[in-house]
Amino acid sequence: MLKQTPLNQTHRDMGARMVDFGGWDMPVNYGSQIEEHHQVRRAAGMFDVCHMLVVDVTGIGIREFLQTLLANNVDKLKEPGKALYSCMLNPAGGVIDDLIVYFMREDWFRIVVNAGTADKDVAWIELQRTAHAPQLTIRPRRDLAMIAVQGPQAREKVWQAIPAARAATESLKPFQAAEFDQYFIGRTGYTGEDGFEIMLPVAEAADLWKTLNTLGVAPIGLGARDTLRLEAGMNLYGQDMGEEVNPLEAGLAWTVELTSPRDFIGKPALLAKPVKMQMLGLVLLDKGVLRGHQKVATPHGAGEITSGSFSPTLNQSIAFASLPLGVAVGDVVQVEIRDKLLNAKVVKLPFARNGKSLINI
Repeated sequence: MLKQTPLNQTHRDMGARMVDFGGWDMPVNYGSQIEEHHQVRRAAGMFDVCHMLVVDVTGIGIREFLQTLLANNVDKLKEPGKALYSCMLNPAGGVIDDLIVYFMREDWFRIVVNAGTADKDVAWIELQRTAHAPQLTIRPRRDLAMIAVQGPQAREKVWQAIPAARAATESLKPFQAAEFDQYFIGRTGYTGEDGFEIMLPVAEAADLWKTLNTLGVAPIGLGARDTLRLEAGMNLYGQDMGEEVNPLEAGLAWTVELTSPRDFIGKPALLAKPVKMQMLGLVLLDKGVLRGHQKVATPHGAGEITSGSFSPTLNQSIAFASLPLGVAVGDVVQVEIRDKLLNAKVVKLPFARNGKSLINI
């Protein structure tokens, strides 16, 4: 039996094509996936992300606990509402999950974890809490729904749908959040566009979704969500990283803080293991489509595509690729597609942000 979000029937009423996504019954598209993609880049679209899990950590000593639990340093979080992107690692340095942590008060931090890893994440956090900070409380918040509204018009549309949100969120900078009334709104997202991620009571989710839709915010499925995050250079757990992947080789070095003297789970393993691979972008120069697990031939050794698709913004096929350290931006490499070697240019990530291509081919 597939799990369902509070918006499941709403998706069906809107004609969504539903698929099994990691055990959840989720909308992959409502019509044209490419049109949904362009809607987010050009105007505003909304995503059901209720399958992701909000986890509240409360009590005394949270900051010290998270300094050990997370690879990024929560000491960067000084202002209430500030958010930080981080990996949570196992002792071998592999990625248990990538997540966002919000600092609200010294006795309250909020973590948002991925859907497919939620149970594993909570079990791991609980294990570490029991060992290092038994005074803390870990509370999974399945009573909260989550809707992401993304695009150049996203914030204005949210303010129309929730008039009180303007005063509370207009001054928010990217990676900041505000709590007011029944809402928790962060200026975060997974598309490379501006917008909000809105947490609210499960019972209110369908009404907000329908209100946003009447204001011209289109529902967007998982298909466009994947091409949007790919263009924006944002990793997907289970494809671009996982428990067997070193985050320093997966383009996530910016989420791992190694310079301070603090220790964290996985740090000794990262320091002991030399980095041999790097994550870079590819743009296919020949005709074809780049896909995950395709092999990449380079003068410096073999590589592999982790995520690939057609980019509606660039109108070309693009991919993330794990490549040997000697490969440089601007190089041309060969990708094995259906027993043929096709040319692809190595580029710096991301491919697109704020509705525009960042790549010159």
